[in-house]
Amino acid sequence: MLQAVNISKSFPGVKVLQGVNFNFYPGKVNAILGENGAGKSTLLKVLTGVYTDYEGEIILNGTTLKFDGIKDAQAAGIGIIHQELNLIPHLSISENLFLGNELRNRWGLLDSSEMEKQTKVLLAKLKLDFSPKTLVQNLKVGEQQLLEIARALLKNSQVILMDEPTSALTDSEIDNLHVIIEELKAEGKTIVYISHKMDELFRIAQHYTVLRDGVTVDAGEMSQATEKDLIKKMVGRDVLIVKKEQNKDVSEVSLSLKNIFLPHPVLKNRNLLDNISFDLHKGEILGVFGLMGAGRTELLQTIFGLNAKNTKGQIEVFGKSVKLKSPKDAIASGIAYVTEDRKTEGLVLNMNISTNIGLTTLKIGELLNFKKEKELAQKYISEFSIKTPSEKQQCQNLSGGNQQKVVLSKWMATQPEILMLDEPTRGIDIKAKSEIYELIKKLANDGKSILLISSEIPEVLALSDRILVLSEGKISAEFNAEDADENKLLKAAI
Repeated sequence: MLQAVNISKSFPGVKVLQGVNFNFYPGKVNAILGENGAGKSTLLKVLTGVYTDYEGEIILNGTTLKFDGIKDAQAAGIGIIHQELNLIPHLSISENLFLGNELRNRWGLLDSSEMEKQTKVLLAKLKLDFSPKTLVQNLKVGEQQLLEIARALLKNSQVILMDEPTSALTDSEIDNLHVIIEELKAEGKTIVYISHKMDELFRIAQHYTVLRDGVTVDAGEMSQATEKDLIKKMVGRDVLIVKKEQNKDVSEVSLSLKNIFLPHPVLKNRNLLDNISFDLHKGEILGVFGLMGAGRTELLQTIFGLNAKNTKGQIEVFGKSVKLKSPKDAIASGIAYVTEDRKTEGLVLNMNISTNIGLTTLKIGELLNFKKEKELAQKYISEFSIKTPSEKQQCQNLSGGNQQKVVLSKWMATQPEILMLDEPTRGIDIKAKSEIYELIKKLANDGKSILLISSEIPEVLALSDRILVLSEGKISAEFNAEDADENKLLKAAI
């Protein structure tokens, strides 16, 4: 149904796509595999009319097309579900679905009743039991993700591009999405699917195309491939995640929490954090595992001074009791926090690498020193192997893995003793993951204390010296890494 012939796309100093060729088939899930920086997202933007200045041909149902913008691609029957949701929270479901394509009655006024009628049909198709008037902000993330699919169906898209659609979904929400994808396949739709979850791709995809460094290196049927082979094709070599050697000399306590409580903002008699106590040692990686809603992110935010008004309990840093009333206090105490959402909370995407890394070192009343800022950026570009033509590259033009390295660099510039990492490898490929893992292990070996949150059990097991399990705001179990396994962690989390 959809072909690309010799697609090339360049940005200043970087050739992102170089003669990419592929075939996507109707009634199938067509997976695009590749590490971050391979050109996957750029390719989707070419296919959906975001980028119009490219070389090569896009052929849809045998006809060569040239898009002048997003609406041209939509009119041709190509829809996209973005990794980052493009919904407006304070508008209703119906208003979001028809935004930019509103229906009007014979008097030229908005035809709200017809839009709500069509919305009801789509919601039923997607098994969402909501009124079309429901505000999007009242929906869960997984439900909002399904609305993105509804928007593609509303435009009668024959080709639906899905960019990491399950990165923020629970297992039950993923199962629901997969059922809907099977129905779309049965209707003859062409599904193009990007995911870094290899087990998911083998479960749902029939055809694959592998990109590496902006070039198509292989394509074929998923049934004929193995995970090991695909990973090798993605990165050009075998990637092994080496389990961290246990740090035996971790006697000095760097961070101590004693009886920490954080009440739920809405539900009375319920706590987001319920009597949390633990020690983190110098040079130790302490993993924190739990299911969604267990209180993992709230724990790091509380330590970073973001919930100071409502928090009860005591926090000590290197044996000294501290009052962390704000992030400024936490930073002054030697604590850094890498949030789970690098795009909205970790980086200023339209600023360059140098400016982003230097942000945490700025002091009120001091003049900017661009020479020092440049030297600082170049130091971390070298140390963390950030793939970029220069420190002047805008962060929005970097791959996910390199963006994450910039976030790490920004916080390491504060010279922290305690580094908190919330989902540090979310949405990045296996090669970038292994590089981030090595950085984390090196920081621990250099004496940094690391508090690591991850939803991926293999990641927690590979990196941690000890593991805490949270369930409904409480610590339900603690393990030494060598004594832990997937079954034990899941049992404690549930």
